[in-house]
Amino acid sequence: MVSQRTTGRSLTARTSLAIVALALGPLLASAQSCSNYGFQDPSNSSACLCPPGFGGATCAQSACGGTIFDGSSRSLAPASNGGFSNLTASDCSCVDGWTGEGCNVCTSANACSSGSSKIGGSSSSSSDGMSGVGLNETMVCSSSPQVYAAGELSCDVNNPTLQAIYPLQSTLNILRTLNASLSPVSNASGTTLNPQGGSSTSSVFAQLFYAGVEQFYCSASPCTQSQSQSSSSSSSDSSSTNTWTCQNLQCTCITNTSFCGAVPITNLTSTINDLGGTLTIECGTDGTCYFKQSVLQNLFGANGLSMQNCKYGECVTQDVIDTSSSSDSSSGGGGGRQLGGGVIAGLAVVAGLVALGLAGIAWGWIVQRKARKVGAGEETERSGNIAVSWRDVSYFVQPVGGPAFAGLRRRRTRAMGDGGNERTILDNVSGSVEPGQMMAILGPSGAGKTTLVELLAGKHKSGVSSGTIAFPSHTPGTAGESDGAPHIAFVPQHDTLPPMLTVREALAFAAALRLPESLPGAQKRALVEGVIERLGLGAVADTRIGTTSGSGGGGGAGRGISGGEARRVSIGLELVGCPDVLVLDEPTSGLDSVSAMRVVSVLKGVAGDERNPVAVVCSLHQPSSQLYQKFDQIMLLAHGRALYAGRGAFAPLRHFAHVRETQGVPVQPYQEGYNVADYLLEIASDPPVGLFGAAATTTDINATGNSSPSVGNGNRSSGSLCGVKGEKGEDGKGTDEKADGDIEAGVSPAGVRKRVRRRRGKYAATFLTQLEVLCGREWKILRRDKTLFLTHVLVAAVLGVFCGGLYYQTGITIAGFQSRVGCLFFLGALVAFSSLSALYNIVEIRPLFLRERSNSYYSPTAWLLSRFLFDVVPLRIIPTIIVSAVTYWMAGLAHDAAHFFKFLFILVLYTLVMTLFNFLLGTLFYNGGIAILISALSALYQMTYAGFFVHLTSIPPVLRWLQWLCPLKYTLEALSVNEVGSGLMIQDTLQGVPVDVSATLIMELLFGFGVNNYYRDVLVLFAFIVGFAIGVVGVVWLKVRERR
Repeated sequence: MVSQRTTGRSLTARTSLAIVALALGPLLASAQSCSNYGFQDPSNSSACLCPPGFGGATCAQSACGGTIFDGSSRSLAPASNGGFSNLTASDCSCVDGWTGEGCNVCTSANACSSGSSKIGGSSSSSSDGMSGVGLNETMVCSSSPQVYAAGELSCDVNNPTLQAIYPLQSTLNILRTLNASLSPVSNASGTTLNPQGGSSTSSVFAQLFYAGVEQFYCSASPCTQSQSQSSSSSSSDSSSTNTWTCQNLQCTCITNTSFCGAVPITNLTSTINDLGGTLTIECGTDGTCYFKQSVLQNLFGANGLSMQNCKYGECVTQDVIDTSSSSDSSSGGGGGRQLGGGVIAGLAVVAGLVALGLAGIAWGWIVQRKARKVGAGEETERSGNIAVSWRDVSYFVQPVGGPAFAGLRRRRTRAMGDGGNERTILDNVSGSVEPGQMMAILGPSGAGKTTLVELLAGKHKSGVSSGTIAFPSHTPGTAGESDGAPHIAFVPQHDTLPPMLTVREALAFAAALRLPESLPGAQKRALVEGVIERLGLGAVADTRIGTTSGSGGGGGAGRGISGGEARRVSIGLELVGCPDVLVLDEPTSGLDSVSAMRVVSVLKGVAGDERNPVAVVCSLHQPSSQLYQKFDQIMLLAHGRALYAGRGAFAPLRHFAHVRETQGVPVQPYQEGYNVADYLLEIASDPPVGLFGAAATTTDINATGNSSPSVGNGNRSSGSLCGVKGEKGEDGKGTDEKADGDIEAGVSPAGVRKRVRRRRGKYAATFLTQLEVLCGREWKILRRDKTLFLTHVLVAAVLGVFCGGLYYQTGITIAGFQSRVGCLFFLGALVAFSSLSALYNIVEIRPLFLRERSNSYYSPTAWLLSRFLFDVVPLRIIPTIIVSAVTYWMAGLAHDAAHFFKFLFILVLYTLVMTLFNFLLGTLFYNGGIAILISALSALYQMTYAGFFVHLTSIPPVLRWLQWLCPLKYTLEALSVNEVGSGLMIQDTLQGVPVDVSATLIMELLFGFGVNNYYRDVLVLFAFIVGFAIGVVGVVWLKVRERR
């Protein structure tokens, strides 16, 4: 304690003198300059306070012999021929108890005790050096890497690369000062333990000696010391690692020494003088230390400059050791490694995404439960009982050519109010159909049949429309649509069906998405069974649909049900939604007479439903005589105009006979026994001009309903598919209130689209239900069609073995490192090209999506999410994991789990990027060939700008900027940085010179990758994922929609 008080008074006196010297300023200025970061002695302006082991007027001479307690009286090594102190040439030997270059490291407690007694310190010692526990004033020599006050270490530097240039012995001495006031050496004359006179109590001072001559010196402060324990896996022994982390590193090269200019070709002056930033010194009990700084790590690897045969020695009293040990014990056992900022940020992002996903699921579940508790209400009331009437419907299209400006011309035409040069498809067509009636629209090819039924169904058309469509018997809000729009079902001419599902599964899928959420599952299943029975599909209910003409995605499905059965399934998909009006486009085309009759009979039953009669409108190309008689009303079109609209059967014959007799129009007479439909088509194929004017009167009369047959015409079915919860009460709206509830909608494009969007803006099922049902269908398809999945897995395994064999156990030479990067590049290119199948899948499934979206089955977002889940996981991520795992370990890449999973993480991110990119192309371009071409060309572009084939800095500036748009560039850089981050060292020989440098240096020289860019690349890949995902969602919502 007396020694500590004496030391404190001495420091106080020196501090006072320093303050006086600063106050006097110029009066005490001296031309004296101090080397080795010494500083002027406040008590003697002509002398310098020097670090231990140095002396002379400028601290430039190395001590020779003696001890660190000798201070300014210590003998110095004389200058050699070059003018520098040379410890080797001076034959400076150490006295007993001291070792290391310059004799600054103690080896015994007696040496510390005798040296301390010379400067008035404690003279007691412990004979065994460290056994004097409890003897507070006992002077000991601590030989552990840990520092208690101020400790010296001296290490040999045996780096092969340095030795190839500087073959003689290199030694690094380091003074680590934790608290100078606790060290007895602080009392030595002319000595400082804090170079540069800094105010910080913790600092590091290092000097490198080459062949006994000091080459450069460094200092850094402030510093922190930490201790970590590690256990050996092969024994119970444990070893400790002492780590010093210091800031503000600076180094000074001694001019004209071997390292600093004596040999110009190997002059390291600029490199050494530029060293800065953070310094880390790690020392273990095995006598190995690592001098780590960013530049040195780039040159020599993650461990920086490695040192061997390190000798530790610190003269310190036992009470300081005891105090430090108890402090370490009381501070807890938190010796674990702290997480880096990048890891914490990554975990935060993952946690945020998981929380967002869970919140979305919870919100969807709440909405779903709420919807299912609605119970009986408007959504479950009666369907059907709605008539459809259209008046003066016209439709025009632009001439062929210049589609890019078609939208501009349409807008201009609407503004002008005329048709311009537009082609007329429909010209003032009028008609009506009552509930329970079937209308057949007849006419030759090009007469406008399909256009008319599509307008009646409210389909999006690319041309210009005019006229009105009305639903005279419809009361808003009573037909299962809260917005007052009737449910119009449309069956297109071509069957677009899911080939891998059975008939029952396809109908159940439609029922789950098109019927109200509040309807119990048992009722939905009962409705599906009723549709199957009514359509006569019981025999094939559990048969896969298979490939049919126009099916959306054949996959691995073979031939399934027949064409007539497929047509009835298409009708059934609309019937399960309980439509108010059913519109069909040529439902009998491509069918034999028996199948066609069966389809029409089904339609007849649907129209004549006893409780829910439905108005049915369908276009027919060339019906048989028996088929023709099934229809209640007939409309005959020719050149876009109606020649007849009225009752069916033989009524058209009487009409045309009446026109011929009364108006003298040259209409050919009907021959008895001839098919009425064929007779009408012959008239429409080459109609007399006067027939158009005669047809107008008939159409107008029929539109009022005067010539319509009674709804109760005896063609009703006794069963009802879409039942009701209950009949209307006395306060319900009856038939007398139809006029008040009539709805009319203009069929101009704006009017039609507005009406259709209003109805489709709300889906019958909630988003979570949509996602569940879609995922269920995708899972069934994946289980039944394993071809694509197994092919991806098999190809991934084969390519993994091939790539692993090609780069098997890659070496650590320069050529071997280039092969390592080549292996990583190969994997990235493989991901880019294998993701092309995602594009093909989108193109293949798009027709089915268009049909289901146009019928408001589900939200495009739900469809995209289900497609993404069942495409990415089985076809992208699993194969990527297989090929990566096989290649990684066969190629001998970084052999630890952390770097493997970081490697896998990057490849998965790149897989997601390329999958979404191909999703974007598949949705953006209707022509799959164009999309595949662009995807292949983009893969080649990425390979060019990845940095493997050409150094990015050598690309002309006018083209160099394209690298920032290349996902493969970020992927390859992150993979390479991860590989060299494992501490990979390059060991090679160039022209007889051994090379042992960090792979980081080779990576930067050959490829220009940044060593600290891993997490930046991760963020950029995430940005690509988000950008492409937003692009896909936007394109699907705005562009991928049915256009007719």
